[in-house]
Amino acid sequence: MRFGFFSLLGRSAMIIEKVINNNIVSAYDETGKEVVVMGRGIGFGARAGTVINEDRIEKIFRIKSQSVADQFKELIANMPLEHAKISNDIITYAKKTLKLKLNQSIYVTLTDHINFAIERCQKGINLENALLWEIKRFYPQEYELGRYAIDLIQKRLDVALPEDEAGFIALHFVNAEYGTDIRDALHFPDQMKDILGIVSRELGIQLDEGTLHYERFITHVKFLLQRVYRKELLPNEESELADMMQCKYPREYACSQKIAEYIEKTANCKLSGEEIMYLSIHIRRVTMAED
Repeated sequence: MRFGFFSLLGRSAMIIEKVINNNIVSAYDETGKEVVVMGRGIGFGARAGTVINEDRIEKIFRIKSQSVADQFKELIANMPLEHAKISNDIITYAKKTLKLKLNQSIYVTLTDHINFAIERCQKGINLENALLWEIKRFYPQEYELGRYAIDLIQKRLDVALPEDEAGFIALHFVNAEYGTDIRDALHFPDQMKDILGIVSRELGIQLDEGTLHYERFITHVKFLLQRVYRKELLPNEESELADMMQCKYPREYACSQKIAEYIEKTANCKLSGEEIMYLSIHIRRVTMAED
């Protein structure tokens, strides 16, 4: 019956399913799918079953996961409209300008974080980010997103968030990029630092952060940690190549085994032989760059 009603109204009509607050409504789009619609005054005096005034629509959220959509509606029902709009603009910037592919949970996690960060700052409460240096070093693109976010908040709301918040915001993007839990993402910077420390210590070298091999190694470790926490490790298949690496480059292979032991201890995950082999290949390349 709902679809017949849409055909009478026209393809672009949106029907209110529920008024969340004066600025947010849950609605059905022209295909009958549920969406969240944001706009100043869009819910004021509105009722379920009525057509949305298109002139008031500022943003339409099409969230595929029903559980995420429900969390998002509950979250934004009790926060200032500007906080939700700023969070959305930051996410849009990340997706369009930096071409990041983000899990839709970012709409919940980042919006919630930004709302509380602004409230804390207005009360004079600032949190220290002990991982800030590591975040800058290992996740520079995400850190710059954090900087963009705090600059936008300063410009729009005249609220000066500290640099520490840029680091916290960066981790929400790391989490959304890699599809992990934010609690896991909090471990990434320290684990990256420790893994580099193992390589330097075991091979007796000082890694040159300006080389292409270093950048490729960092990228490999980032995605390795992603696979660890998502429990999507590579299977054991390349046994011959692994045997060759162990025989030809014993120091690098032993170093990768040390890293595997560290990951098993800190993440409770045993690396496959395939993962250890690829890790040793990247370690070998870093070693070549240092020779």
